[in-house]
Amino acid sequence: MNRHLIDWIWHIRGSLTLAPEQSSDEAFDRLAPLFRQTGTSHERTDDTLIFRKKNQAAQDKMSVFDGGVLQIAKGMPAPVLHYHLTSRALLFCFVLPLLFLGFAQLTIAVGNLEKPSTEAVDKSKKSTKKDAALPQNPIDKALGAPAPEKPKKDGADKDKDKKPSPTPAYVFAAIFATLYVVGRILEDRLVKALFRKRLLDS
Repeated sequence: MNRHLIDWIWHIRGSLTLAPEQSSDEAFDRLAPLFRQTGTSHERTDDTLIFRKKNQAAQDKMSVFDGGVLQIAKGMPAPVLHYHLTSRALLFCFVLPLLFLGFAQLTIAVGNLEKPSTEAVDKSKKSTKKDAALPQNPIDKALGAPAPEKPKKDGADKDKDKKPSPTPAYVFAAIFATLYVVGRILEDRLVKALFRKRLLDS
């Protein structure tokens, strides 16, 4: 499978047009504070900046990213910043819903396998209960008193009858899927706004 068909899951790419008179050195100097954070290392050449993050602090405005490349292409009428960022957090949020959906399907399959044996046990219990009717006092019977009721199931019996439910797995899958969709869209916009503010604001 071509990696470029799936790397959009955890890769964020974008571009930003700079001011016509802005040089590569000036642009990277404006962005420099973003790469002086705890756990961040970077290398800079004339038109390219490569950064990596490890154990980044939560206060870091780019903490969701683990690394990336920023490159300035000189062109007319103005230079353009191209960036390519990677995020394991986005990949994690994408994979987890699939994992929980797998758990849900496994729970359903196990429930279907246990169903025939449970039905057989239930039928056996019902027939035993019919055969073992509770005795009634002859005097009560002569007076027309109703037959004694069978004792109700206690909590332990009810717990035994409960079948594993796939609902929790579906709930967690939905939560992480929502986190991924929101994060993928939001982080794309936030990082572009962050670069724009650093580069274009006076």
